[in-house]
This record gives sequence, structure tokens and C-alpha cells, in this order.
Amino acid sequence: MDFQSFLSAINQISEEKGLSSEKVIETVEHALASAYKKEYGKRGQIIKAKINPQTRKTEFSRVMLVVDDTMVYIPEKTEGEEKEKFKVSKSYRPTEEETSQEEPKEDVTDRRVRYNEERHLLIEEARKRGEKVEPGDEIVTILEPKDEFGRIAAQTAKQVVLQKIREAEKEIILKEYKSKEGEIVSGIVQRIEGSNVYFDIGKSLGVLPKEEQIRGEFYKEGARLKLYILRVDTTPRGPVILLSRSYPKLISKLFELEVPEIQTGQLEIKSIAREPGSRTKISVFARSNEIDAIGSMVGQRGVRVTAVMSELGGEKIDIIEYNEDPVKYIINALSPAKITDVIIGENNTATVIVPQDQLSLAIGKDGQNVRLAAKLTGWRLDIKKEGEQVEEDELDIDEDEVVEENKEEN
Repeated sequence: MDFQSFLSAINQISEEKGLSSEKVIETVEHALASAYKKEYGKRGQIIKAKINPQTRKTEFSRVMLVVDDTMVYIPEKTEGEEKEKFKVSKSYRPTEEETSQEEPKEDVTDRRVRYNEERHLLIEEARKRGEKVEPGDEIVTILEPKDEFGRIAAQTAKQVVLQKIREAEKEIILKEYKSKEGEIVSGIVQRIEGSNVYFDIGKSLGVLPKEEQIRGEFYKEGARLKLYILRVDTTPRGPVILLSRSYPKLISKLFELEVPEIQTGQLEIKSIAREPGSRTKISVFARSNEIDAIGSMVGQRGVRVTAVMSELGGEKIDIIEYNEDPVKYIINALSPAKITDVIIGENNTATVIVPQDQLSLAIGKDGQNVRLAAKLTGWRLDIKKEGEQVEEDELDIDEDEVVEENKEEN
């Protein structure tokens, strides 16, 4: 292969893998160095290769690190010890008494590495050669150029190239999706393993664990869904992209796609309270009096909110208007129930008075309406009907839980 064909192959690999040509050339240089070492070098040597674009040839060099006794240690062995070691049979097993007389363990505080004559050069030896160096410097020796490598060396080079390219791809994926944490992505169900669902999200696979799935939602291979990128974790096997369908901010991201006023900053989503797969309450605030907050979110004939609900499998969404006045905000949050009065108490508690015929609507099925309203507003709500108090135990609302969940989700 001539040099021009080589460069064309490098550019092709770069485009296919999404890598820079410099990164691919660096990978090939690593592979050539490994092949050279396998064929002509020795174990422990540091061999480097550099492709010279001017000469169109590969230059090989050997690197040795100049060290002193603070950087390395040299094991001392007497002649007798060497002879004894040579005489010992491979099947020999030390007795209990011999084992108890083993040499003391190496001091873990000693950070020096073992001296290797193939990669280390003692400062005394270097200066005897006339080298003007200090401990920590490197001495580079140019090696004889080689063009032919054996089968094993070639196989080694191939493995190095594949490994380095895989590592580079993983690094790119990690950086790309790390920057997308908190965003939504479209994914196709590729496979289902146990309770985990794996999605093809472009350049990588993302995993949707059971705890991040919508309760009752069915996942079928080939189905396309929108997902929230929760976080990207680094593991020995590479980056793992954790996805979510239940995270509250998935709702706000879906509305951003459907409502231009959110993208322009005219509308602001203040808070979200969600019970995935069932119902969500979302409060919005219009920065201009000319904007109808709820109307903009719902869209003409409900097209915008319907699109979001369809993406979530029909999950009900209540859109309410945010108000800095806690009384008005709580009244809005308990919609569609009609509220007679709201009495603000201490420690973020509020007593809500409702007509008798509105009591069940205010509480909601299994207390869902008041529970979501409490999460949305951050207030502990005590529902009472006119003339009679509703027992708090029936509401199943814990003040600390409501306030904490509201902070975490919003």
C-alpha cells in the first residue's frame, strides 16, 4: 500500500468511526510499535513508532527512563540463593516451618518500582556514557527501520488497532452523552433483558431500568419512544447511559418540544408533580400579560398537551397557572375541585375548606389529587369540608415527604 492509499484508508476509518484522523494515526503507530517489539524487541522494552509524513516512512525508537535509587529498587540475590533456587523441583511444596520463615513483606510505603534493565537506565551508567541527563529524563535511541513482520506480530498489531479504536469510540460516546445529561433523546427498543430495556439511541445503547419505567407501560422491540437521559456512568465495560421514562423533568422537556413559548422564554414551567403512568400536575408562569399560560400549553384544540399525553401512553396532565400568592396557588393546584377558602398556617401547612359535594373531587381517587397538589406547591394540605373536619390519616400525606419530594423533583 502506498502512502496516499494509506491516508485514504485513515480518512475512511475516521469518517466511519467518528474519530479524528490524528487519533487513528496515533492508533496505527501504537500497533506498529507493538508489532516491532513482538518481532524484534525484548520484553519490558518501551518501543515507539512515528509515521513521518515527509519521508512517508515509519520511524522506530526505544525509550529508556533515567532513574536513581529513589525511583527504583534492585533486588539483591546471593550466589547461594540462586543455586538453591535452581535445584528446587517444580513439584516441591514448602513445609509449615519453612513457610513461617518467609522473608518479611515489602514495605507498602515504598513507592519505588522494580528495576528493569530493558526500560531503566541508572543515572551513573548514563553519565558514564557521556549523557547530560537527570533522573526522570528519557533517552531516546533510534532503531533500525523494519518493513516486514511475522504473522504473530501482525496479529498483535491488528488487536492493538481494534482495541485502541474501541477505546477511542467509548471516550467519544462518554463525552457526547455526558453533555446531554438532562436532555431527551429518541430511542428504539432493541432488546429486553429481565427487567431492563435496552434502547438504540444513535451511537450507543441506553438502558432503561425497572425503577425508571412507567408502571404498566409495555415495551416491544422496534418501538420508538422518547427518553430522558438521567446520567452517564463509567464502568470497566465502557460508558453506561441510564435512561428514564418516569422522571418528572421528562414532562417539561416534552412540552419544550411542543410549545415554542417555552423555548423563547415567554413561558416558564415552575413545578412538576408526577405519578408516572397515572397523572401529572404542572404549574406554568407567563412572563408577559399578553401570553395565556394555560392556553399556550394546551394548544389549539388541545393539540400540544395531547401530543405529550400520547407520548406518555395517555397519562393525564393537569396544567395550572402559577401564582406567587400561596392561597391562589393552592386553589389552582387543587383544580378541578372548587375551593371555598384556604387558611395558611405555620410550617408550610394550609387548611383547605371545600363544599361537601367537592370533597371527593378535592381529595381525588386514593388521595391522588391532594397528594399531587401538595407536591406541586410544597405545602402540607389539610382538607376540610364545610362544617366537618376530614381526618388527616385518610389523606396519607406526610409533611416532610411532601416538601422533600418537591425539592428533589423540581
